[in-house]
Amino acid sequence: MHPNILAAEVANEVPFILFGCALFAAALFVYVFYEPGDIDAGEAKTRYGYLQERKDATYENLRDLNFEYKAGKLSEVDYAMQRASLEDEAAAILAEMEAIEKTRLRKLPAKGGRA
Repeated sequence: MHPNILAAEVANEVPFILFGCALFAAALFVYVFYEPGDIDAGEAKTRYGYLQERKDATYENLRDLNFEYKAGKLSEVDYAMQRASLEDEAAAILAEMEAIEKTRLRKLPAKGGRA
């Protein structure tokens, strides 16, 4: 091919390439910055709900620890240290949950009383 013919063909393709790049950039811009109207964020978590999940996870960790100890994967010293740590964590969680429940009960009006 002659160099002048090749240059003319490339020059004819430049607007299409630029249009494709602009279209791609616009699509990317919309994809990154578009915010849908309503976003369903789910149920808001309360401190009590969070503590309930932590309590469940701690109890599950205790069950796993007992299983691993009975399977012979842990020494008695490691088992005792990890168990004490998990029990302390569970006790702290339960104490905080109880404090929240007491606070919640104090805020409720007495039934049958005068307003």
